[in-house]
Amino acid sequence: MDRSREVSISLIIPCWHDVEVALELGRLWSRHALVREVIIAGVSGHAPSSIIEGRLKFCSADRPGRGLQFNLGARAASGDVLLFHHVDSELTEAHLLSLHQTMRDPKFVGGAFYRKFDERHPHLRWAEPIERWHSRTFGTLYGDQSIFVRRRDFIRLGGFAPVPLMEDVELSRRLRRAGPIALLDPPMSTSPARQIAHGAWRTTGRNMLFLFLFQLGVSPYLLHSWYYRHITQRDPKSDPMQYEPETLPTLK
Repeated sequence: MDRSREVSISLIIPCWHDVEVALELGRLWSRHALVREVIIAGVSGHAPSSIIEGRLKFCSADRPGRGLQFNLGARAASGDVLLFHHVDSELTEAHLLSLHQTMRDPKFVGGAFYRKFDERHPHLRWAEPIERWHSRTFGTLYGDQSIFVRRRDFIRLGGFAPVPLMEDVELSRRLRRAGPIALLDPPMSTSPARQIAHGAWRTTGRNMLFLFLFQLGVSPYLLHSWYYRHITQRDPKSDPMQYEPETLPTLK
């Protein structure tokens, strides 16, 4: 096993209305020695206000959808490892170093970072070791854990399914079947502001219900419709999009 080989990282960040926040992250990490490039995967009509050049790139999907945007970013990527990172998660140099060290071992096809328990559910922090064991052994990898995949394996798997919801859950299934995965420290911290605003326990309960229904075979398009019906009732300013089923893309 050759652990001496170097690996380069392509950081892919999807965004929609938060394009300037994504650009700020991109400018920061595009200068890092372990990052070959940062690709901001935006949405048509929400272009950056500044010019993108060098190791910071911008691509635009015709409509919002993390799976669709991630696939678009992956097509423009040239790094050995694709790191799919949500704009409201906190990426640090320690995450990149941990990822780089792990993916020098060619046996791993990908993985994610452990989750950091926070103030959303302070009384459940005692359960974090149980959640870590679950994630490590057979649990689903979620998008807010910053999923990473070796680029050649991502191409072999066909990328994210272009579904409006549960794209991370669906990829997680195929990724675990593809080969060994790694769960890494430090844990990934995600901003709890949105979940707290909508009610932490209510949001968690809804997410668990939707995951259960998806595991039972309920269409992600139907779940998306239910999800945005619930969100727009609570937040009239939200902007749900309509989706039609598509086939899996072929990545070259």
